[in-house]
Amino acid sequence: MESIRRAAAAYYENLPVANKRYARYIFSSMDKNGDGKIKLKEYSEYLSKDNKTALAHPSLFRALDKNNNGSLDFEEVIVLYYITQSGRALFCKSCDTFLTDVYFSCSQCFFKGDGVSTYEICCDCYGGKKFKHHDGAIFCDNYTMLSRSRRLALQASKEEQRSVVKETDMIAKAADAMKETLQAYKENTKEWLRKLK
Repeated sequence: MESIRRAAAAYYENLPVANKRYARYIFSSMDKNGDGKIKLKEYSEYLSKDNKTALAHPSLFRALDKNNNGSLDFEEVIVLYYITQSGRALFCKSCDTFLTDVYFSCSQCFFKGDGVSTYEICCDCYGGKKFKHHDGAIFCDNYTMLSRSRRLALQASKEEQRSVVKETDMIAKAADAMKETLQAYKENTKEWLRKLK
């Protein structure tokens, strides 16, 4: 989890001011009683109402709670913000714990690309053979999978590479536009609610 914390801190430091304000807004929205600490109940209620029920999992809350005091401060919520923004919210398909470090994925599911899941499992479940997946499944850790993906991309023709880069750019721009629209909507809603009071 420490590597995710470091990545989250670096990510936050490089955010535009508007995104940092939005992260603070999320924290304030979670902190119903305004004590500067997010308890498990506040955390679960916020994520459940925001249709992020997978993130409401107690194992993620425990992983985020760096000092094990039963609540999250702003720095710990920044890690949650990073996880949601980066798509790093992965849970073991076998034991349902949050994947904080190295994990294994089915390479056939990963490279076939026609499913939603690449069947991620933790090291304990993989090493202990505590999982059920399709026959002949070949698993690789996340670092090996990234390296293989890069190697495959480099082996593609220049035209295929340009096509993939162009498609990736288009997806990233669409995702950024959606985030901006959502952020504006939330800020407008917040302003509208303030005016109602």
